Amino acid sequence: MKIYEELVERGLIAQTTDEAEIRELVNNGKATFYIGFDPTADSLHVGHFMALCLMKRLQMAGNRPIALVGGGTGMIGDPSGRTDMRQMLTTEMIDHNCECFKKQMSRFIEFGEGKAMMVNNADWLRDLNYIDFIRDIGSQFSVNKMLAAECYKQRLERGLNFLEFNYMLMQGYDFYMLYQKYGCNMEFGGDDQWSNMLAGTELIRKKLGKDAYAMTITLLLNSEGKKMGKTAKGAVWLDPDKTTPYEFYQYWRNVGDQDVLKCLKMLTFLPLEEIKEMEAWEGQELNKAKEVLAKELTGLVHGKEEADKADVAAKAIFMAGTTENMPEAELTADDFTDGKIECTTLLAKAGLVSSKTEGRRAMEQGGVQVNGEKVTDVKTVYTPDDFKEEFVLRRGKKNFRKIVMKEG
Repeated sequence: MKIYEELVERGLIAQTTDEAEIRELVNNGKATFYIGFDPTADSLHVGHFMALCLMKRLQMAGNRPIALVGGGTGMIGDPSGRTDMRQMLTTEMIDHNCECFKKQMSRFIEFGEGKAMMVNNADWLRDLNYIDFIRDIGSQFSVNKMLAAECYKQRLERGLNFLEFNYMLMQGYDFYMLYQKYGCNMEFGGDDQWSNMLAGTELIRKKLGKDAYAMTITLLLNSEGKKMGKTAKGAVWLDPDKTTPYEFYQYWRNVGDQDVLKCLKMLTFLPLEEIKEMEAWEGQELNKAKEVLAKELTGLVHGKEEADKADVAAKAIFMAGTTENMPEAELTADDFTDGKIECTTLLAKAGLVSSKTEGRRAMEQGGVQVNGEKVTDVKTVYTPDDFKEEFVLRRGKKNFRKIVMKEG
């Protein structure tokens, strides 16, 4: 099976322009394509991970990826999928985040001469002359057409400011510049980006004539990713200091039964024939599929050694209650008030709930245990002496933390 057909079979392609031409380029390793990453944080997350997997697949098939980090567009913020304006970041914060992205991307994509490229749109956006830009590029865009785009329509009722309104022009200009500077002939992105992506294709063809032939493709992948990657602690990050390998493993181990096969197809590099054999699995066999998913993806992000440790720890904790390799939460004297800490506070501190209210609810429903014993009294408190011996806090069936006191 050729790579384009495999992407279709794995459920990754939602819609395209010029499908026959795209198939020809991709299958013959002639696509120079880009995916954009706005540096709104200092770590990539699960949604980005999905795009990185796609880039890896296409690079393995001989195509050339361009990872475009938005040092320029990040100063505006994409309004797509937003009900309010994004936080405005300083130039220093954006540049720092871009550097963090590059380190993480290097685990997935092979950069170098004739291989993948990392490009920062700050190179052409930050020093633009605004009047020249509006005359040259803005004149190519229809305001009526822009307002009809889904990414803007959903914001009009709540209010869309002019800063965000510029985003489509910026993204279209990115493709225009990449086409001219690097021969980039294709853009990939989530289906929520369709209007922004078409803007780039249309701009290239308007400005450079019929011979300029840029193409776009959208993926079910990224939009699905926006529905995933959230836990009680917030986003699921690729940075092990934000989401530990064990937590990353557990996130995928706990996906719903209805999602496990879809995730295996979209995100792992297992042969489709092997995944299709799992379609008949039910009950406990589905749990085996989830373990395969968790181990494969943890290995991709954190390496085989960390994946093996997380797998062993998860199985050992579940089967025998051992604390070896169990994720830890650290307490200091500052966490205690009058020498005590409430169990609800402890749950939140350990990242097992997002708030004390959620902690109280979990306790009342019988979902909290300390060292194997249920704790249902929401007024339960602990003192530093309680943590001198092994202290294991558990929420639900699979979420554990070993609580340790920091000395000094």
